[in-house]
Amino acid sequence: MNTKPFTLPLGANPPNFRLLGTDGKYYALNDFATAEILVIFFTCNHCPYVTGSDEITRKTAEKYQSKGVVFVGINSNNAMSYPDDSYEKMVERMKEHQFPWVYLHDETQEVALAYGALRTPHFFVFDKKHHLIYTGRAIDSPKDPTKMTVNDLENALEDYFHHKQVRKPLTNPIGCNIKWIGKDKHWMPDHACDLI
Repeated sequence: MNTKPFTLPLGANPPNFRLLGTDGKYYALNDFATAEILVIFFTCNHCPYVTGSDEITRKTAEKYQSKGVVFVGINSNNAMSYPDDSYEKMVERMKEHQFPWVYLHDETQEVALAYGALRTPHFFVFDKKHHLIYTGRAIDSPKDPTKMTVNDLENALEDYFHHKQVRKPLTNPIGCNIKWIGKDKHWMPDHACDLI
């Protein structure tokens, strides 16, 4: 029986990684060591929940940039089954949209497994000491942001900068499953489950 939770628990430290970015450079966790807050989120190119909410994520990233908040997007989807999620398409997407984050390719899916990413998008927020203070969704209607009633990601950042406990540190990510290599598109590991 597996007693380790699939998704990183609150208070956990971020697992290390070394991944290729769309700018052709490799990035590791320690490249972001000076971040006041590090937001690592699992994303992709094609998912309607990602494409629907990317501009909201952009606004949040830009709003908190001056406070030392760093966003890191990671695409772990299987490009063999989903060619739209290939590294080449990632480069094209970043060139077109100029998102204010580095966009990294997790070709082996080892990083998605290490973090326990469930869906695209799935956000992990780490404080200055690299403790996980929030994980889950950004907004409650990522496919259609016009129906958004709450931005849990932004609330978590606001609480942190106001020296408060994060009001809702755990939410379920809303989106498409990570597309795992060699698995059905709806497959999830046995010990993956809802976070709340």
